[in-house]
Amino acid sequence: MKILKKRRNNTPVEKSEDRIKVLKKIEELEEEGKFDVDAEEDPPTIPLKPNQVDYLKEKRTSKAKTKLANGIAISYFRELTRNEKIIIKDINGIENFEGLETGAIITCNHFNPFDSFTVEKIFRASKSDRKKKLFKVIREGNYTNYPGLYGFLFRNCYTLPLSQRKETLVEFIKAVDSILERGDCILIFPEQSLWWNYRKPKPLKPGAFNLASRNKVPVIPVFITMEDSDKIGDDGFPIQEYTVNIGKPIYPVKKKSQKENTEMMMHKNELYWKKVYESFYKTKLTYSTKEKKELEEIEKNF
Repeated sequence: MKILKKRRNNTPVEKSEDRIKVLKKIEELEEEGKFDVDAEEDPPTIPLKPNQVDYLKEKRTSKAKTKLANGIAISYFRELTRNEKIIIKDINGIENFEGLETGAIITCNHFNPFDSFTVEKIFRASKSDRKKKLFKVIREGNYTNYPGLYGFLFRNCYTLPLSQRKETLVEFIKAVDSILERGDCILIFPEQSLWWNYRKPKPLKPGAFNLASRNKVPVIPVFITMEDSDKIGDDGFPIQEYTVNIGKPIYPVKKKSQKENTEMMMHKNELYWKKVYESFYKTKLTYSTKEKKELEEIEKNF
């Protein structure tokens, strides 16, 4: 039986089969505990050579493309919000983007290809230093092999492709060090996967926190919560209303080692996301992961 939803003008919209498959895949991945695997098929990854990416946008052509790409991105996102394809309902803690005396790593849960635009918009709406740039770490395949307009934006909107090629990764780390040293910020999705409209925080990878610890800069945790609006999208599902929650900066401790600070900041980030999730959705954070459930049952019997 086909499931139909209605737009506000009462036009029936069939739920997208592709979206239904993605939601089913997310359920399977959660049960298997594969939180770092994307639920949708990504473009093939073509390993980047160091000379194929200008991380700091220092070349004249890179600067021109970046200016054009950012202009397009701003206009495109403005159109999405104007047409209520993206709805930012509320913002909590915007003051935590302000008064930064150094660079910072910003972390965010990843559930939509445009959530980086949402973070960028809030970052720009804050009273932070207007000269600060916000770079975004992205998947290598999105940089090397994404077609059309989105591909152009992925390559030129102050993006930092995380390469699997060792010599390119060295250049990536050098760029990160330079960006943070000069006081700019970097957005990283530490879950390392995109699950469409997934509301729970996924387990975090240490990379973002290691970079912050290495450069002695804070991590600013962002967790976006969502709820169904009364508007139905082209895919037949309710468009989500976002509440952007920005936590206080998590600073590394001088007396701790890089490894200790990495673990400490990651743990505090996880606690903040968990607290926001449970407070907003009024439910305890649990997963359907089979192994985790079996372990919990074993622990109960002791």
